[in-house]
Amino acid sequence: MRVRCGVSRPSRKAVFVRMRISGSAAAQRKRAAPVFVTGWKPRESLSAPVAESIPMAPAVQKITLSSSHDVPLNKLILSQSNVRRVKAGVSIEELAADIARRGCLLQSLNVRPVLDANGTETGMFEVPAGGRRFKALQLLVKQKRLAKTAPVPCVVRDPSTEILAEDDSLAENVQRAPLHPLDQFRAFQTLRENGLSDEDIAAAYFVGVNVVKQRLRLAAVSEKLLDIYAEDGMSLEQLMAFTVTTDHARQEQAWEALQRSYSQEPYQIRRMLTEKTVRASDKRVQFVGVYAYEATGGVVMRDLFQQDDGGWLENVALLDSLVAEKLKAEAEKIAAEGWKWIEVAVDFPYGHDQGLRELDGVPADLTEEERATREVLRNEFDQLEGQYQDADELPDEVGQRLGEIETALEAFEARPRIFDPADIARAGVFVSIGHNGQLLVDRGYVRPEDEAPAVESDQEGDREAASVDQSGTDTGTPAIQRAVITIGGQAEPEEDEDDAVKPLPDRLMSELTAHRTLALRDAVANNPHVAMTALLHKLCLDAFQHAAAGNCLEATVRQVFFSIQPADLKDSPSAKAVAERHEAWKADMPKDEAALWDWLAALDDASRAALLAHCVSFAVNALYEKGDRYGGPGVSVHGVQRRLAQADRLARAVGLDMVEAGWRPTVDNYLGRVTKPRILEAVREAKGEQSAQLIDHLKKADMAKEAERLLDGTGWLPEPLRTSDAADADTPEADAGGDEEALPAFLADEEDSTGEDETDEPAVIAAE
Repeated sequence: MRVRCGVSRPSRKAVFVRMRISGSAAAQRKRAAPVFVTGWKPRESLSAPVAESIPMAPAVQKITLSSSHDVPLNKLILSQSNVRRVKAGVSIEELAADIARRGCLLQSLNVRPVLDANGTETGMFEVPAGGRRFKALQLLVKQKRLAKTAPVPCVVRDPSTEILAEDDSLAENVQRAPLHPLDQFRAFQTLRENGLSDEDIAAAYFVGVNVVKQRLRLAAVSEKLLDIYAEDGMSLEQLMAFTVTTDHARQEQAWEALQRSYSQEPYQIRRMLTEKTVRASDKRVQFVGVYAYEATGGVVMRDLFQQDDGGWLENVALLDSLVAEKLKAEAEKIAAEGWKWIEVAVDFPYGHDQGLRELDGVPADLTEEERATREVLRNEFDQLEGQYQDADELPDEVGQRLGEIETALEAFEARPRIFDPADIARAGVFVSIGHNGQLLVDRGYVRPEDEAPAVESDQEGDREAASVDQSGTDTGTPAIQRAVITIGGQAEPEEDEDDAVKPLPDRLMSELTAHRTLALRDAVANNPHVAMTALLHKLCLDAFQHAAAGNCLEATVRQVFFSIQPADLKDSPSAKAVAERHEAWKADMPKDEAALWDWLAALDDASRAALLAHCVSFAVNALYEKGDRYGGPGVSVHGVQRRLAQADRLARAVGLDMVEAGWRPTVDNYLGRVTKPRILEAVREAKGEQSAQLIDHLKKADMAKEAERLLDGTGWLPEPLRTSDAADADTPEADAGGDEEALPAFLADEEDSTGEDETDEPAVIAAE
């Protein structure tokens, strides 16, 4: 049934109310239909029962969107209601270039009609939202790339709206969700897969090519890790660290290991992913070249987000084979000169030429052209130095040029030496690699067994005193050995996992005391007073406690060769200082014996004392050896103790400090060679109990790495490198035939270390 309700006269709308009537077939069919009331209000004339029977539906207010149409550009002006005041994001120039490239606006301008004083539209429109796009269009007009009357898609707001223009401007900039970085990375990847080059993408989005490469590398990380990053399971810095390798399995393995670690810093991720690689700055890599390595199939891992010094070489075995091949090829060229033997190695230990006689040779003469070139370079160098002598800092190009001139002049000074063919036939050459990757060829060394038959008796005695293991060839043809790669000291077997602090291994003791002996030599040579005292002490012991026989004076200095030594000994500051001082004296000293006496007699007292100190320093022996307890031919336990006690006295006299001498505890030279209790003891002594507790749960390899980081800069030293106090170091001298005296505390127990049985727990890293 339909009931027509009366409405007021001005309204011409008819209001119908659908009512549900029981028993009506039409009503039954439309029982589920809603009740619509349009423009109707209950009137008092309507009977109460009828009004109460009408159900009221909530009114839903419909919205009407502002119209959109094109407006000529010259009819638009920038509104002062735009809330953007601070410049941020893409520049106007870049936005204009992007609009020109696309040929369209990706988002219409929001405009409002400009009204005059009477509220009438003037035909102009202001732009409260979209001001940067409007400025970009104006820039295109200024560049004559767009017409002044070009139609611009605009959303025109009703001027009577209650929404403020500032509200529209604010909403347009606030009510937007920024793009997740991962979506941007993947979008760049999609563009790349569709044929755009890195340069094309960079030009389109006004970023550097390196930025494009970075984002593409991030998108190439394992999908499993990308999903974790998308869910905020890892930081962007962590994701960046995983890009050093493209091996997805290795990336996921490292992430799983980090979940059990206390430290998940990006540097830990990089270290885990590169621990079995070789840096491109390694001298082996510089020797063969990265291009040669890559040409043979080698893979270089690069970090696009940090300075990586050229990256890391993944295939170490391939690198070593390339180094060996190149060294052998260089040795074969040198063999054509007629040398008897050639030894080839990546690195030779300190004192490798001990006991060999070095040929003098004559430096090759410079040609007239070379002399002229050298003179020009010297003049240029002097001119540049004089021009910038008052400058606080040299310009980059000037500093670079001075470096180039110095290198060229050094090359003139380091002329190859010319040797006698007879000497070449019985001498040999050492071929190795310098620290900067340059080829080192050290010619002219004669082994004792290759010397001429006629030798003097005192020379024979000197050769018998030289304790060095030599090997040579009997044939006249050059013998080229395969390159011996020196990686570093071998790790000693790990000891039992217990709380006891076991004694240091014998080999490690020898290596540590080799460092101390070399530093002590350098210190003695720089202290003539102590050197004189040490020499007189030795002479007095010989003169007053033993019956001297032979010549009128038999005081000799026998240089001690380090039969056991760490790989880094020859690169230590002490070794370099001793070698430089020795070469300086050698350059001034005449080689003729008679002339040498006259030269020594003419030296002033200070020079004589300095030379004496230098010579005495070569006799310093502070090496630890495992003493022979059973009276064998080797040094006795008592002899080792006396040696170390006297070395302590000498170290105190010269004020030896192994920290100042350049020794630092590392995984290779100490921490990786001792047991876990000793590692913890070192950290506890240097940093305290709390730092030791941070790493006490780690496996030994990880513990050693973390301990190296914790001990850096603390000045901590192991017991063999410490200089004991005078009260502790002065040990009473016992009679030669007396009982064995107790060794120092760190030598008291001579039990050999045993293997450490560790479970295969996942490696975890601690943070300080």
